[in-house]
Amino acid sequence: MAQRYFVTGTDTGVGKTFASCAMLESANRQGLSTMALKPVAAGCEELDGMLKNEDAIALMQHMSMTLPYEQVNPVTLKAATSPHIAAALDNKMPTISRLQGFCQGALMKRPDFALVEGAGGWRVPLNKRETLADFAKLLDFPVILVVGMRLGCINHALLSAEAIARDGLKLAGWIANRPQPEAMDYEGEYLATLKGSISAPLLGVLPYSKDSSPVSVSGALDLSLL
Repeated sequence: MAQRYFVTGTDTGVGKTFASCAMLESANRQGLSTMALKPVAAGCEELDGMLKNEDAIALMQHMSMTLPYEQVNPVTLKAATSPHIAAALDNKMPTISRLQGFCQGALMKRPDFALVEGAGGWRVPLNKRETLADFAKLLDFPVILVVGMRLGCINHALLSAEAIARDGLKLAGWIANRPQPEAMDYEGEYLATLKGSISAPLLGVLPYSKDSSPVSVSGALDLSLL
């Protein structure tokens, strides 16, 4: 059965895309066809005559299926800020129904393993009325939470897990990612606290990768727990 997941993070800058790419590489090794989508991305630059986002480009490099850029990242926003602010600056009005339509079109290619990556954390606004949590609810995919292992992550992770459950979605698993080279103080204790407090399985702990290579860390993940 095809697997579909929505990827969110405890905050911005916690390594959602890095973790997503590692998951894609892990699934690739299992011989699965893989796809990842970044429906809305804020912080895009002009490349090859069109706006592109580095996270979307990274996803394309690690998924096995080939899609045109505009299918992977249909809503491109220039400013590297909250999507609702960036969209207003660009005179755009993204909606959750429009994002759902983009995703459904791409997923008609029927990958074995597919990820839809959000932007920032769970409650990030998309426009004046809707959030990316509303988009995740519309998709109704199980959720994978990426936790950036740094001071404050326990509070952020538990609040995110509670919000996901309150919105009626299943938290399929979570990934602990080290976004900086130095290990945080008391990391073992933090991991133990999170494992004891989050009912979903820990899929793996991703070490900091100096060369930002998801391939080199993908072996740390166990997708069979999903």
